[in-house]
Amino acid sequence: MNGIGYTALVLAGDRGPADAVARHVGAPCKALSPVNGVMLIERVLDTLSRCPDITSIQVVGPQQRLLDTQPRLAQLLQRYGASWTPPQASPSRSAAAALAHLPATQPILLTTADHALLTPSMVAQMCRAPANTDLGVGMVRHTDVMSAYPQTRRTAIRLGRDGGYCGCNLFALYRASARELVTHWQQVETRRKHPARVIAGLLGWGGIFRYGLGRLSLTAAFDRLSRRTGIRVRPIMLIEPEAAIDVDSVDDLIEVERILASRT
Repeated sequence: MNGIGYTALVLAGDRGPADAVARHVGAPCKALSPVNGVMLIERVLDTLSRCPDITSIQVVGPQQRLLDTQPRLAQLLQRYGASWTPPQASPSRSAAAALAHLPATQPILLTTADHALLTPSMVAQMCRAPANTDLGVGMVRHTDVMSAYPQTRRTAIRLGRDGGYCGCNLFALYRASARELVTHWQQVETRRKHPARVIAGLLGWGGIFRYGLGRLSLTAAFDRLSRRTGIRVRPIMLIEPEAAIDVDSVDDLIEVERILASRT
C-alpha cells in the first residue's frame, strides 16, 4: 500500500459471546461474527488494505484469549499485515492506549470492526484533511440515511432545522493536537444516546440552550467545540449514507446483510 501514511486504528473490543450479535450468530465475539459469510473484522481489514492512503493497520482487540484460540483471526492479521494490541475497558481508553504507542506526528484514521459497509471512497474522503483542521468527524445527514434505508434505526443529533446528523464511527486525526480530544470521548461513550447531554458537556450551557431552541447549526456546534477545547474540529460530510450504518444490533446485522446482498 502506497499513500500519504495514515495508520488505520480499528477498535475491535466487545463483550465477547455475551454481545447480542455474537450470540445471534454463535460467534466468540462480535468482531468475528459472519456477515453474509465473511467476518466483520475481515470486511474492514479488506477495505482498508485497498485504500492507498492507509499504510499500516493496528487492530485493538479482541481479547488475547481469542487471538490464542481463533487461528482464523491470527491468519487475518498476518494476511493484511495488521498489528494487534489488547483492548481496554472502553473504546476511548482502547484508542488512547493504542495512540500512546504511535508517533505523535502519525496521522490516524479511526474506525470500528463492525463497520461492515466501509468503502475505500469513505476512507479517501476522511483522509483529505480540510484546511486548518486537527480532527475530522465523519457524519451523514439523517435525512439521507432514512431516504436510502427507511427501515434502519439511527440515532440523530438534531442541529438547526435540517433534520439532524448521524455519526459514522469514522474519525481522522490529522495532527498531534487532535489526540487531546480523546480524553473527552468517554462523555460521548456514556451519553451517545442522549445528544443533548453530549452537547452540554462539550459545548457548555450556552450550547445546550441553543440546541434546545433548535438554533445551533452544525457549523456553530463544531466552531464552539473548537474554541472550548483549543482543537480545530470539523465535520466531514460523507456522501454515502451507508457510512452511518454499523452493526450495533441484530436488526443492524439483518439490514447490513441485505445491503451487501443487493450490492452483489
